[in-house]
Amino acid sequence: MTQPNDPNQQPPHANQPPHRGGQQPYPQPPGYGFPGSPPPPPAKKRRFLKFAGFGCAGVLGLVVVIAALSASGDDSGDGGNTAADSSVSAKENSPKKKEAQQGGGPVKVTAERAEFSKSILADGSDYTSVRVTVVNDGDDEVSVNPLYFTITDTDGTKHTAELGVDEEQIDTVDLAPGENISGTVTGKGTFTPKYVTYTDGLLGDPTRVNVS
Repeated sequence: MTQPNDPNQQPPHANQPPHRGGQQPYPQPPGYGFPGSPPPPPAKKRRFLKFAGFGCAGVLGLVVVIAALSASGDDSGDGGNTAADSSVSAKENSPKKKEAQQGGGPVKVTAERAEFSKSILADGSDYTSVRVTVVNDGDDEVSVNPLYFTITDTDGTKHTAELGVDEEQIDTVDLAPGENISGTVTGKGTFTPKYVTYTDGLLGDPTRVNVS
């Protein structure tokens, strides 16, 4: 038991609560909060200045990037136009394959209307015949076959050749350079023939001629 007026007993600090568990209070930095001590550094102002400096540099960099992209876009646009112009020029300068020549080239074909001459192979149907002449003006051999011909009428309908129904049907031959042959090509039905198309070997270039 302590004495009421024990001089060795020190009263607790007036501004501090008693400590629990015997722990000492955290020491405060010297001079902090006392008069005459230097103020804390303006951290927020420095951060603002750093941010402002970074913002200016970022804006400048963004302007440079946009300018570079614009220049690149102009160059690519010119290149695209150049490529397109080159493509168009190449198409214009390249030889165009004619789907149907008008009787020109190494094989010349003429066609005219003809009377149908019924053969023993024809049935009771109606037929329309066209007389064609094939001339080989080239340097290579040319094949002629009734199946290599088609007849297109004035309505746009294409008629394939009916074999053996006309007595004057064109023969199946190979024409040497300078040779020619004539004969009929016949389609089934009654129609007005408009033009005849001949294809050398079925896979060659077609030659189309009007029927006179």
